Amino acid sequence: MKKIIFIVAAAGLAVLLFSGTLVPLFAEEYSLDDLYRVALARSEKLKAAEENLVIAETGNEKALSYLLPRLTATGGLTQYSETKHSATRSVIQSDRAFSWGLRVDESFSLSGRELTALGMAKHNVAKSRFDLAAVREDYLLRQVAAAYYNVLMARKNLEIADANLERLKKHRNAAEQRLKIGEVTRTVLLRAEGELSGANSDRLQAENGLELALAILASNCGIKGAFTLRETPAAEGEVQALSAFQEQAFAGRADLMGMEVQKQIAADQIRFNEGAFWPSVTLSGVYSGADQNPPQSNMNRASLYGGVALNFPFFEGGLRKAEVAEAKARERQAGLLYEEMKKSIEIEVRTAYLEMVTQRGVIRFLNDQLAFARENYRAVVRQFEFGLSNSLDVMDANTLLVSAERKAAAADYGYQLSLLRIKKATGTLLASVAGK
Repeated sequence: MKKIIFIVAAAGLAVLLFSGTLVPLFAEEYSLDDLYRVALARSEKLKAAEENLVIAETGNEKALSYLLPRLTATGGLTQYSETKHSATRSVIQSDRAFSWGLRVDESFSLSGRELTALGMAKHNVAKSRFDLAAVREDYLLRQVAAAYYNVLMARKNLEIADANLERLKKHRNAAEQRLKIGEVTRTVLLRAEGELSGANSDRLQAENGLELALAILASNCGIKGAFTLRETPAAEGEVQALSAFQEQAFAGRADLMGMEVQKQIAADQIRFNEGAFWPSVTLSGVYSGADQNPPQSNMNRASLYGGVALNFPFFEGGLRKAEVAEAKARERQAGLLYEEMKKSIEIEVRTAYLEMVTQRGVIRFLNDQLAFARENYRAVVRQFEFGLSNSLDVMDANTLLVSAERKAAAADYGYQLSLLRIKKATGTLLASVAGK
């Protein structure tokens, strides 16, 4: 019996151990490029934006349908209360009557506004594609790349907090030993204990910050379950001149190309509204059949005919004139918005460029500061061990080291993110993702 209980307990312990290590053992690892692909496939916001393209393509089908003829089939049955006859016994009202028919109609304007509407629908599809590309680029930068580097920075902060905690533990132990032999006062140990408590608090905050950053990234990318990140620094290249980046943006920005298409749509809308002043023509072809029981003697059982109608509205209260004036105002508006967007893009590119250049120059100085802070801390600790410096000197050196580590890490990740911002500003971020 004891052997059975031992086996069951061992099996239960094995299951607990396995379940505890199952998540980290099979946690998926993602690089930034992997996160891009996952977000493009799973993000609800991007899927909602894709539906705008579907709606635009449906609008193109609707515009095409107005160019095609309408085919209508009819059928009917009429049941009368009684059959009526004339004085000569001929049928004047049948007991029941049947009718059926087939009708083909085609209407079009002499101005060809249906073709203009079809062209507008095609342009709207192209604009929706540009808009979708712009939404994807913005999402990949703001919701994926920024969240990715936030996680890396949070992870680095946790590493810095762990290292800081380890240093302060060693200093507390050293202060405790020196207090025992009477080399320092109790206030030195109390100060070390206080700094250690603060370091524990900082570590807890860093740990919670990392957990929150991971949750935000998982939500933005649509990732379920545990995962880890593989750090892949952004590829650096030769820094071009600012004017080259701006020219690239004017040629490749999806939102700017979408605005160009919007200008064309606004111009086509004027032509479409002006076409309402032209007459419209309706062509029709009809086949109709009928039957009665009992039949009338002069009954026409089948007819086949065609017709042409010309419609020319002369007065509609000034509606067409107002619609043309509105379309012209929208065209002017589209042109102004296009010029305003070009100015905004110019500023966005300049901002991203200056940020990239600044971060690139700052990194070297902050790395030098970090090297000096590390050497300074080691020197002060050695001096403290020999009684040549006090606890405050050690705390100041440690604080300087922690600050330098955080600044260097922030500058490094900020520079990598700035490289992606310049890609987004020039409209090449999505193309670089698709090309990988």
